[in-house]
Amino acid sequence: MMMQLLISSEKDGVLCPIPQYPLYSASIALHGGSLVPYYLDEATGWGLEVSELKKQLEDAKSKGITVRSLVVINPGNPTGQVLADENQRAIVEFCKKENLVLLADEVYQENVYVEDKSFHSFKKVARSMGYGEKDISLVSFQSVSKGYHGECGKRGGYMEVTGFSPDVREQIYKVASVNLCSNISGQILASLVMNPPKVGDESYESYSDEKNGILSSLARRAKALEDAFNSLEGVTCNKAEGAMYLFPRIHLPQKAIKAAEAAKTAPDAFYAKRLLEATGIVVVPGSGFGQVPGTWHIRCTILPQEEKIPAIITRLTDFHQAFMAEYHD
Repeated sequence: MMMQLLISSEKDGVLCPIPQYPLYSASIALHGGSLVPYYLDEATGWGLEVSELKKQLEDAKSKGITVRSLVVINPGNPTGQVLADENQRAIVEFCKKENLVLLADEVYQENVYVEDKSFHSFKKVARSMGYGEKDISLVSFQSVSKGYHGECGKRGGYMEVTGFSPDVREQIYKVASVNLCSNISGQILASLVMNPPKVGDESYESYSDEKNGILSSLARRAKALEDAFNSLEGVTCNKAEGAMYLFPRIHLPQKAIKAAEAAKTAPDAFYAKRLLEATGIVVVPGSGFGQVPGTWHIRCTILPQEEKIPAIITRLTDFHQAFMAEYHD
């Protein structure tokens, strides 16, 4: 909906992270705009560098593209990083200076698994910097299918639109009104996400216990899979700080890369297909999300039931060892 409103031609650009959730590149292409990629820095835990944003913005301008907005996914998908407060402040300053609409994908805000990081909404950060409603255009996205409610099954979501004129808000409502409403269960769940039980409510204790149980289990699963990937030959995996994914880098032997070329497929897709065929484990090739050229990754979820994780790790380890032995240079 926001892409439809922001894009009028191929001369309108949107800054998006690479790796990125493919919904963004697909939506930009659908509405005839230009994807302006900025690369997250894997060496610093998938850090978002403002210097990289500036570089890509200037490159887009040199091609005659007017960048309209900046997409930030925090916590990250597929990379799982959580932005530091000072980093968010720099991003807000950048959007303010360049007059960009900040599209804040914050659907994993409940999924933070490390003690030294916390989620802070971009709206909270902007207001703490003294920027009011009229100072910066911000759209904040939330989904019921993440966090600890829908667990990627139930569907529903909402966005908060701030810093837009009444005329523009009217157009947003018009665009929303041409769509049918979401399913009833999705609407009910959205209302529960927005208004959870409060201290003193009869259901608060059981709600709190279930919430904490789900999130602590996800944290344990994330750490177990992170450690497993880092134990494998030729695999490096950044810390699983948040979201529901790991995005390990796989350093594939040249024989495997040549075998992938012969099969006319990307090397990470070749690895993922072999993994699926051998074990039944489904991962998504990093080439589906974008990555620095010459690097290969896979995205792995942490969603299987906790009791199944040890068996998954065993199958993954056995497969990887056999794969590396088969294609050893």
